[in-house]
Amino acid sequence: MYLPIPQQHDCASAWREAVREVDARPGHSAYNVIIDVADPLASTTRQDPRVAVVDDFLNGFDKSVETVANTIMPAGLYRRYGAPAFFEVFHQKVLPKVQRNSRWSGYYFERMTRIPNPPDEPINQLWEIVERIRDDNVRALNKFELTVFDPARDVDDSPYGGQCLSHMSFKLLPGATKTLALTAVYRNHFYIEKLLGNLIGLGRLMEFVAKEGGVSVGNLTVVSTHAEIDQPGKCKRPAISGLLTRFDQECLALGATQSPSKGNSSTVGSTIAGSP
Repeated sequence: MYLPIPQQHDCASAWREAVREVDARPGHSAYNVIIDVADPLASTTRQDPRVAVVDDFLNGFDKSVETVANTIMPAGLYRRYGAPAFFEVFHQKVLPKVQRNSRWSGYYFERMTRIPNPPDEPINQLWEIVERIRDDNVRALNKFELTVFDPARDVDDSPYGGQCLSHMSFKLLPGATKTLALTAVYRNHFYIEKLLGNLIGLGRLMEFVAKEGGVSVGNLTVVSTHAEIDQPGKCKRPAISGLLTRFDQECLALGATQSPSKGNSSTVGSTIAGSP
């Protein structure tokens, strides 16, 4: 049982096509949805009016696309402090302010960069991946795995909550110039509140790894083992329909020539470009 979404050029288009396909399924949900974004650095800011439409909708429920993206990659910290310094800034200054409890902060970036490893130092999975990509002695192109799910902290009797992103697998595609690809696996995925921010955050994470590793950015693939068209703030279905209508209107305004989700992207928004 799986639902492949036709490959999309950018994050905003991928969001719309995935929502379209899952929304049409019984119960507005689906299993093993496969999304592929050809350019995950395109259409990632409010400069793209389609992103602004989704963000404005979420703002009505005290949520935002940027907040979701930052749980995966705090691009602003990276721009300001550079790597690897921004890791320490995040853990010393940012994390204490957002920490929910000792088990789950709500920030995937925490799990990526500090896995408990008693009695040794915590493991920074993300930076170790960057260092292996940089190392010419590392010949294998498919050994860059990053785990988010932690059975010691995440297996409990809570009916809801906890991490939704479970695992990430980076790959270096061979060629004249090495290209970074990423596959991310979600155990559960809210497509209205989370998906667009997740795609943007994952794209920024790829941009960081590629920039620091000296490679280029390729495709982003997301597998949602369970996906649903959620209703943030318990909003009614007509509100979701209104959001999608406004999104499609912006697609038409951008000059889409086929279905609204398949138009060419007019805006490339990269929040890491020009960082130290």
